[in-house]
Formats: sequence, C-alpha cells, structure tokens
Amino acid sequence: EVQLVESGGGLVQAGGSLRLSCAASGFSFDDYRIGWFRQAPGKEREGISCISRRDGDTEYADSVKGRFTVSSDNAKNTVYLQMNSLKPEDTAIYYCAALTQKCWVAIKFPVIQFDYWGQGTQVTVSS
Repeated sequence: EVQLVESGGGLVQAGGSLRLSCAASGFSFDDYRIGWFRQAPGKEREGISCISRRDGDTEYADSVKGRFTVSSDNAKNTVYLQMNSLKPEDTAIYYCAALTQKCWVAIKFPVIQFDYWGQGTQVTVSS
C-alpha cells in the first residue's frame, strides 16, 4: 500500500524556519517524483517544490526560490522541505505527493490530481 505521511508543521514567527518531512512507503523513489504543494484558505493549490531521484532534478516555485530547499534521504524513503525566512504568506496546509510526471509539471500545473497524496501538515507563520 502506498503511503505518504507529512510531519514537521507548526507555528513559527516570521523569519523563522521549519523542516517538513514526507515519509513514503509502498513504492520506489525510482518510479515516482515527490512534489510539495500548499493550499491556503480560499486560494488554489500551489506547487512549490519537487525532487526527482531518477532525473536528479529539483524545481521550485518563484515564491519560495532561495528560501526553501528540497532534499531526500533515500535510505529512509523520506523527502524533506527545509523552509527558511518564513513569511506570513507561507501560511497554508502543506502536502507532499508522488507523481510520475516531470517536476516542472507539479510547479506549473499543481491542480492535477497526482497519483498519491499525504494528509497534509499545517504551517502557520505569525507576523
């Protein structure tokens, strides 16, 4: 059974940092890319980052470039999203998803129903 479980969300002050984790099971990182998405109340889902072990590819949305870093620990089947210099506008529920599409698709077309999704973790940034 494919599972994705996010963790690491919480409440942080503006300028602070958080590291989100996406623990994956039931599939190989060679077969899927892992994307990070977020959705704030009343807003559309946004694709913010993606990593592909197969391609060696990482992608970032302009809104997080230079502040967020995606990485993976293949031994632990876990993908991380290090979030620095957080802003109140980063407040959202953050999801990871497994996808077969190229990483740029996750950034450009985030509303696609990709293959597998985690349950999400709340990130709240106070001003």
